[in-house]
Amino acid sequence: MLSFAFHNPTKVIFGKDTIGQIAREVPRGAKVMVTYGAASAKKYGVLDEVVSALAGFEITEFGGIEANPEYETLMKGVALAREKNIDFLLAIGGGSVIDGTKFMAAAIPLGSAPFFLLENKGADIRRALPVGAVVTLPASGSEMNSRSIISRKAVQMKRAMMNDCLFPRFAVLDPTKTYTLPARQIGNGVVDTFVHVLEQYLTYPVNGKVQDRLSEGLLLLLIEEGPKALIDPENYDVRANLMWAATLGLNGLIGAGVPQDWAAHRAGYELTVLYGLDHAQTLAVIVPAMLKVRAGSKKQKLLQYAERIWGIASGPEASRIDAAIDNTRAFFERMGLPTRLNGYGIQNLDIDAVIELLAAHDLTRMGENNDVGPDMMREILKLCS
Repeated sequence: MLSFAFHNPTKVIFGKDTIGQIAREVPRGAKVMVTYGAASAKKYGVLDEVVSALAGFEITEFGGIEANPEYETLMKGVALAREKNIDFLLAIGGGSVIDGTKFMAAAIPLGSAPFFLLENKGADIRRALPVGAVVTLPASGSEMNSRSIISRKAVQMKRAMMNDCLFPRFAVLDPTKTYTLPARQIGNGVVDTFVHVLEQYLTYPVNGKVQDRLSEGLLLLLIEEGPKALIDPENYDVRANLMWAATLGLNGLIGAGVPQDWAAHRAGYELTVLYGLDHAQTLAVIVPAMLKVRAGSKKQKLLQYAERIWGIASGPEASRIDAAIDNTRAFFERMGLPTRLNGYGIQNLDIDAVIELLAAHDLTRMGENNDVGPDMMREILKLCS
């Protein structure tokens, strides 16, 4: 196991009717800006429930944060928060709203335009406004981690920043608030969580047995419960387990002390920029292709994955690995996500454009071994059509 430091200060408030507890988590007298995405926060009553729970606080609302939060949109929120002297932010939604809110939390105290926060990946953040989260779309784990991923279409960029100042103070996870999610978002959330775990698990062995077993438990849970959520979306226990799995998949616990990959995520950002695909859709396409091309460097963990997750323990090693990858692809498809670009109407992938964007974003060497370069990425992308 590798050496590590693990710290996670976010308080999780989990269960039915927990939104009513948020007032005690917000400093008395705070000026709160409540952030959200599209109309669903209003349509299904979550916004009203949050505002009611914050009775007595001065509240400003800021909606319209996109599925891939856009820098220009967020800067409007920054301007509004400065005008209203906001000192606490509360996000309602999934990863995009929470990520966008974290960015605003770091940008608001600055006296200058904060684009550099993305350019230096958040390394220079010294303070940020406190953030709370009410999760309605479990997938990203942003409610319990220190990262934020922001897009800026004007410069064809989607980039992550990380800083300990960005950990939310608290996160409310009420599984009943996920009942109204459309099937597409259920599938996206499960696949996104699954790949978060794979990026920290399918690397190379360092005898991190605790991390491996935790990761395997999450993967098996997602395979077992994910399809049930599509069939019975108001099954509380199913939604509760999926919600908690999404949070645990990227709160730093399973990645502590083990190598991490993230090449599929980095390449996926560029597919979102170029083609507007959902984040999870890019992962469903790239991951099977990437595992196929990189099977050699991931051989030991792929064989472990084949046996422990898919029950494939006999036969030639190459056949076991292929079967594990095929089962992964089939699971993504079962969750409603095509695993080829033509399934999203993209017939001619511009591979050169993807490679150029990766180079422009200093992503010419990726993966746990820094061996995913332009030539390998080109080979991977050829398998995505």
